[in-house]
Amino acid sequence: MSNVEFNLAEHPVLVDVQGMRQVYHKGDNPDLVVLDDVSVQIREGEIVGLLGRSGSGKSTLLRIISGLLQASAGKVQWCGKPVKGPCEGLSMVFQSFALFPWLTVLENVEIGLEAQGVAAAERRQRALQAIDLIGLDGFENAYPKELSGGMRQRVGFARALVVHPRLMLMDEPFSALDVLTAETLRTDIIDLWIEGRLPAKSILMVTHNIEEAVLMCDRIMIFSSNPGRVAAEIKVELMHPRNRLDPEFRALVDDIYARMTQREPVGKVERRVAEGFPGTGIGMALPRISTNLLSGLMEALMAEPYNGEADLPDIAGELQMEVDELFPIAETLQLLRFAELEAGDVRLTEVGKHFVHSDVDTRKRLFAEHLVSYVPLAALIKRVLDERPTHMAPYTRFCEELEDYLSEDMAKETMGAVISWGRYAELFSYDGHARHFSLENPS
Repeated sequence: MSNVEFNLAEHPVLVDVQGMRQVYHKGDNPDLVVLDDVSVQIREGEIVGLLGRSGSGKSTLLRIISGLLQASAGKVQWCGKPVKGPCEGLSMVFQSFALFPWLTVLENVEIGLEAQGVAAAERRQRALQAIDLIGLDGFENAYPKELSGGMRQRVGFARALVVHPRLMLMDEPFSALDVLTAETLRTDIIDLWIEGRLPAKSILMVTHNIEEAVLMCDRIMIFSSNPGRVAAEIKVELMHPRNRLDPEFRALVDDIYARMTQREPVGKVERRVAEGFPGTGIGMALPRISTNLLSGLMEALMAEPYNGEADLPDIAGELQMEVDELFPIAETLQLLRFAELEAGDVRLTEVGKHFVHSDVDTRKRLFAEHLVSYVPLAALIKRVLDERPTHMAPYTRFCEELEDYLSEDMAKETMGAVISWGRYAELFSYDGHARHFSLENPS
C-alpha cells in the first residue's frame, strides 16, 4: 500500500463529490455557507488528507460523505451510487474516543459487527484479530476508564477496522493525544498500511497538522475558509516511510505553509468589501485568542535567532504549536497590523517591534489604537458607548447584529474575543453578570 508504482487511474473511485454545497438557513438572516463548490474524488488504495484551519468545513464534508449529513446541493456518490444515508463499507474514527464506558474493549470493538448481524463466534474472532493488530492484545476485558488516552483511541481504530471497510474516515484522530502518544499511534497505522495489513482499502483523514498530512498522505487537499473550498491539491510523491528531516519533506511542508498563508490579490479583497462580503466588516469572525498569546508570539519573533521574522514551520516547531494553534494567533497579529504573513513567513511590522520594546501602558495604548482602527466590531462598540448619554449598552445590542452574519456559536466566540481585547486595551468595560458594556473603569 505504499506509493511504489501506484497508478491512481487504475483504481476504482470510491467517493465522488462534484459541485457540493452546504448551507445552513438562518430564518430572515443571510444563509451561512459552510462549503461551496467542493469537488473531491477518493480512489481505492490511497490516503487522502483534508487540511485546513478550524471552520473550513472539513469535518462537515466527512459527515456528508459518510451519509450522516445531507448536502444542500451537488453530487455525492459512494461506489457509483448517490449517498442518501449511512453507507455500507465505510467506518469512522472520531477525534474524541467515543467509547461506551460500560462495555469492555472486546465488546466495544464487537459492537459494529453486532449491528451488522454478524454471528457471535465470528464477531469475537474478528474483534480479537483487530485488537491484536492495533496493539491491544491483553486488554480485551479492560474497561475504557482503565485505559490511557492512546489506548482508548486504539480501541476506536480497532472498532473502525473490524468491519474491514473499503474507506476509513478519520476526523483528527490524533489531536486529542499528547505529542509522543500521537506520534507512536500515527507511526503504527502507517506501518500497517505500508505492510498491507491494515484492513481498509483507503483512508480519508481530516487534519490541521501539516507535518502529519505530509507524513501520512498520498494526496493533500488544502481547504480555504468562509466558505470552505478546495484551494489547492498536492500530490505527495515521497516514499514511505518518510523522514521529517529529509530536505524534500521540509520543502513540501514549507510549500504548504506558504499556500495556506497566501494572501488574496488586492483586487479580490477590494471587490469583496465593495460587495459587502460577510467577514470583512462588522460580521468578521474573530478567534478568541488571548492577548498573552499575541504578545508571546511577538516576543518570540523579536528574540534571537529570528529578530522580527521567522519561517512559520520553524517558529511552530520551537513553540511546539500546530497549525490550528499558530495560524489564528499570527492572523490576528496581521489583522491588527502588528505582523505580516507572506509565503509561509511571519514578519513583525515596525509597530509590532515597537510594541515588543514598550512598557505595559504603551502596549495597551498601541493595542487600543489598532483595535479601533482594524476591528470594526470594536470600533462600533466604542462609538455606541461614546454617543450614548449613559455610556452604556447591552451585550445583545451587538451580538444580535453579529448573528445577521455568523452562526450563534461563532457570534458568541467573536464577542468573547472583542470583550477580552477591549478589556486589555482599557477601551471599554464589560460586566459579565449584568451583560452590559460601559466606559467606566471598574472600582
